[in-house]
Amino acid sequence: MEFNIPDWEKMSDGLVPAIIQDARTKNVLMLGYMNAEALKKTTESGKVTFFSRSKQRLWTKGEESGNFLNLVSIKNDCDDDSLLITVNPVGPTCHTGTDTCWKEENNSQFGFFSELEDTIKERRTTADDSKSYVASLFKKGINKIAQKVGEEAVETVIEAMDNNDELFLYESADLLFHYLMLLQAKGFTLKDIEAELMNRKK
Repeated sequence: MEFNIPDWEKMSDGLVPAIIQDARTKNVLMLGYMNAEALKKTTESGKVTFFSRSKQRLWTKGEESGNFLNLVSIKNDCDDDSLLITVNPVGPTCHTGTDTCWKEENNSQFGFFSELEDTIKERRTTADDSKSYVASLFKKGINKIAQKVGEEAVETVIEAMDNNDELFLYESADLLFHYLMLLQAKGFTLKDIEAELMNRKK
């Protein structure tokens, strides 16, 4: 595992901040502090170890609870005075029992696509179907939604074989939008698709 040794001389107390990030979801789980000995033990054991400022000793996360942080990678920031450590967490990270120390669930997020899923869900359940395309399509039932996905898929394939990239992207966006509606009509989300693809890696 390649990374630069922090510039310990810059640290008045010999401690460097260590930001802990889930390697899969990319969510920040916690912030801890390491000294040289804690960093060495982390790389040797594969389990993230901090220097506890309250206990004044090394502390391996999970040594009592079993909720270890299994090391994936270590990166330095541009000034070599903080660390970004990616992990595969075992159980909740916070001592309070929450996934993160910010009381957030450690779920996968898909940026704008997650926002779009939420918008579809909200319009499906609350919007006036005379004014909302999403609501009106859900009212027509799953067969109509599935038909629209098929139509958009055909149009996307046709544009893929042409040379107009703008139209290809337009039809691709239509296909993805309607596919997200079909997923919800079947009771699924992108997280279910992610889980299925991850199972195929095993």
